[in-house]
Amino acid sequence: MYDAVLVPTDGSEAAIHAANHAYSLGERYDATVHVLTVVEKSESTTIVGQGDEKLETLRDEGNDSTQRIVEEALSRDIHAVGTVEMGDPARTILTYAEDHDIDLIVMSTHGRSGVGRFLMGSVTERVLRDGDVPVLAVQR
Repeated sequence: MYDAVLVPTDGSEAAIHAANHAYSLGERYDATVHVLTVVEKSESTTIVGQGDEKLETLRDEGNDSTQRIVEEALSRDIHAVGTVEMGDPARTILTYAEDHDIDLIVMSTHGRSGVGRFLMGSVTERVLRDGDVPVLAVQR
């Protein structure tokens, strides 16, 4: 049923919780688990003299969180690959899913509602709304 499962991660505990669901699917369906961290280039990372350094720090943190999930999958004998990309998180997740023939996206939601969700936006909600790939939204 699933050959390729994508787990976007931001390094949070909620993302680790979602990864556990992806591991189960990887084991059950012998699927490859793709782990993706998206480093968002925002105004806060483009401060003169600090932008490149800040982006490099975010990229390093993304590599670390991606690698932890990939290593856990591999320790369970699940085929896994990881990558870090830059861009708009929802758009990058959807593009990755399309480019890699992803069958299911497993991602966390922080459970925000009301004003918090309106102000912060929701990457998960945008992926659900704008994508063609089924999404398993895991609330922690």
